[in-house]
Amino acid sequence: MFGLFKKTEKGVKRTREAWWGKVAHLFDHAEFGEDLWDELEELLISADVGVATTGKLIGQLRQRVEREKLREAAAVRDALKQGIASILAVGDGKKTGPGGLEVLLVVGVNGVGKTTSIAKLAHSYKEQGKKVILAAADTFRAAAIDQLKIWGERVKVPVIAHQPGGDPAAVVFDAMEAARRSADVVIVDTAGRLHTKFNLMEELKKIRRVVDKSNIEPKVLLVLDANTGQNGLTQAKYFTEAVKVNGVFLAKLDSTAKGGIVLAICDELKIPILYIGTGQELEDIAPFSPQEFVEALFSKES
Repeated sequence: MFGLFKKTEKGVKRTREAWWGKVAHLFDHAEFGEDLWDELEELLISADVGVATTGKLIGQLRQRVEREKLREAAAVRDALKQGIASILAVGDGKKTGPGGLEVLLVVGVNGVGKTTSIAKLAHSYKEQGKKVILAAADTFRAAAIDQLKIWGERVKVPVIAHQPGGDPAAVVFDAMEAARRSADVVIVDTAGRLHTKFNLMEELKKIRRVVDKSNIEPKVLLVLDANTGQNGLTQAKYFTEAVKVNGVFLAKLDSTAKGGIVLAICDELKIPILYIGTGQELEDIAPFSPQEFVEALFSKES
């Protein structure tokens, strides 16, 4: 687990240096006084935690401070850490089929790092000794199919693909057939056109029905770019209205100074963060742990 913590720590490094370090410094004093509450609120909002989630977090913290008569800054800091971890502890509805086959439908708008995140997932599963098949169901863009094939070669996993413009559901059907014979995990790349397009959402529902017919409930993984901040919440809301989203892969967390968006996603959408992207390499992926995330934010290591 030490290795996973170091990855998480790497992922939040910019956030910690830009904003969370300032939050931590508020607790350098012996006591946490009334004058520090406004500063804490401002810092949390600046870190993209969001106004609503910040208000909830501080409200609960103030109640606890009053109830338990906490005055020492270290005690208030620990209470804050527990409050953050509580918000992040959203359940994971992971399910697999009777035979253990796991199917991931990966959704997200173009440009969020979806295909790279799929490659990282495939690499991670391979490291666990599992056999993976990728399905190139983003048939609307020839470049998307080619990109997934390139990643498939790099990760050394098969890619099921049809011609550009083909039926995405047919690609998924073929991938499911191939998986019955030789795979533990199917990861489906879906079209990343504008999330407001009705046809795209209907296509996602059609793909899901193909998987459902195999008596397997797929897990829908939404890829969000950590750099989009509050706009990522809007994207997530559109997707969750169309299909049941089981979790979020927060990509490019290492490149943003506003990693507080993690709290807003979990609090406002009640969707768990399942993975975080912590760098550019295939190995730069970490399963999300609320406790490790909080410890990394407050870590004094740089």
